[in-house]
Amino acid sequence: MPNPLRELERYGQSVWYDSLRRGIIASGELARYVEEDGLRGLTTNPAIYEKAIGETRDYDAELATLLPRTDLDAERVYETLAIHDIQAAADLLRPVYDRASRRDGYVSLEVKPTVARDERGTLAEARRLWRAVGRENVMIKVPGTPEAVPAIRRLLSEGVNINVTLLFSREAYRRVADAHTEALEERASRGEDLTRVGSVASFFVSRIDSAVDRRLDELAASAAPEETRGRARALRGRIAIANAKLAYQDWRVRVAAPRWRRLREAGAMPQRLLWASTSTKDPRYRDVMYVEELIGPETVDTVPPATFDAFRDHGRVATTLDADVDGARAALAELAALGISLDEVTTRLLEDGVRLFAEPFAKLLATIEARRAAAHAAGAPG
Repeated sequence: MPNPLRELERYGQSVWYDSLRRGIIASGELARYVEEDGLRGLTTNPAIYEKAIGETRDYDAELATLLPRTDLDAERVYETLAIHDIQAAADLLRPVYDRASRRDGYVSLEVKPTVARDERGTLAEARRLWRAVGRENVMIKVPGTPEAVPAIRRLLSEGVNINVTLLFSREAYRRVADAHTEALEERASRGEDLTRVGSVASFFVSRIDSAVDRRLDELAASAAPEETRGRARALRGRIAIANAKLAYQDWRVRVAAPRWRRLREAGAMPQRLLWASTSTKDPRYRDVMYVEELIGPETVDTVPPATFDAFRDHGRVATTLDADVDGARAALAELAALGISLDEVTTRLLEDGVRLFAEPFAKLLATIEARRAAAHAAGAPG
């Protein structure tokens, strides 16, 4: 029986893995995903690393050498560990990168969450991490906040590969896509190489349904007329996919335009949409729903471990991203007619997303400091 994960490649979609810890590199597990499942990239974030460093023994040996160093604060200890993992994963994925002519084979490392609303801070952090990792098949993840968009444009114009994360709305994606195009045009005007600049726009999916469904459920349980409550129930689980499908239509229009064709002819790679947050949060939905419903050419799906395993086991593969686009438009129009603003939802989700990355990052740093204190106490004379 064909492996559904590998089948996605036949439909033009690349599968990336939304997790990283040292154990899956050392054990050969990551190499097996590449060889057997067709894995073509990998993403990380502070929440993933908080679990990897805080809840496994993978890092004990290196921590034993780093924690006694007085020149390294907790943030630099974390960064040292993460960079070593990113370098090892990038080296493992380098053959994918070469075979794919630089379209795949990337590993992403995110700037620290505290600079998400700081243009200058984002620039400084992204440049520093890019230099520190020193691998051309790495992407620096930058949250797509309004404040960070000018930094994203600048970084891309400098040739830094960027994974723009925390995109929830089509308008936010438009700003990021404009920045990508402008950056490449700037490079072209200087006669610089366009072929080595990689970028993806990480468009979040399931979190939208989680937020919208709560509002729909409130409306369905209200004293509104039964017809209104029925319309609310009928929209559950439809808005995130509809939003993503329309973002993909926006992408198709963009890459077909003469402005982009000129860049493509000069060797530029398109900034592909990457579907993020593809695990199913509501147990009433099929556990691989978001992967199955967003399959289409020139896209990426970054899949967390449980969903990765589930899709390998029972995923259904077909071109779905272009299916019923009119239905997607109708679903968003119906949501607005019910008085629920998707713009308000996506604005709140961006705020929450920045916070949800900042909190585990702070917890991670506290864990490292606690381990340093424990190691110091254990080594103190009795």
